Amino acid sequence: MRAWLLAILMLPALPAIAQEAAPAPAPRLTDAECQVWARELSFAQSVADHDAAAFAEHLHPQAAFNSGAPQPLRGREAVAAAWADIVAGKGLKLSWYPSRVTIGGPDDVAWSSGPALFEDLTPGATQRFSVGTFHSVWHRDADGVWRVLFDNGAGRRPADEAAVQAFHAGRQAACPQA
Repeated sequence: MRAWLLAILMLPALPAIAQEAAPAPAPRLTDAECQVWARELSFAQSVADHDAAAFAEHLHPQAAFNSGAPQPLRGREAVAAAWADIVAGKGLKLSWYPSRVTIGGPDDVAWSSGPALFEDLTPGATQRFSVGTFHSVWHRDADGVWRVLFDNGAGRRPADEAAVQAFHAGRQAACPQA
């Protein structure tokens, strides 16, 4: 009898429980947000292609990377120098893509975020893969080009093969337009 009472009392909570388990709705982005989406993909591609010049071109001249740290990297040259080995593919392979882009307030500032995959290229690495999240703030310069102004990563944790596959499966090449 008590089991029935418990079941009846739980009925009002079922829609909330089902809603929590449902995946987040896909974003619907404006044309301007899709420009940032494409630029974020291009930025990631510069690293995948080991193209240091293209990487640096994505950086705002006053970029601040590791922006949440007490001593962030400041300036295009400092960021490019600190990232040189990553861009060259030495020791670490880094991949990422946007899952959210938002423009609010001034139309020349955008926020992007998404997953990042780190692959330790050290022979015999005990933990080869890890995943995390990146957060970037973009600024559209006077020439109309979006460049990264702030960048920071968060939540890096070990990843198994299922997490690596989920990362790759989640990538959308096309911007989800409004």
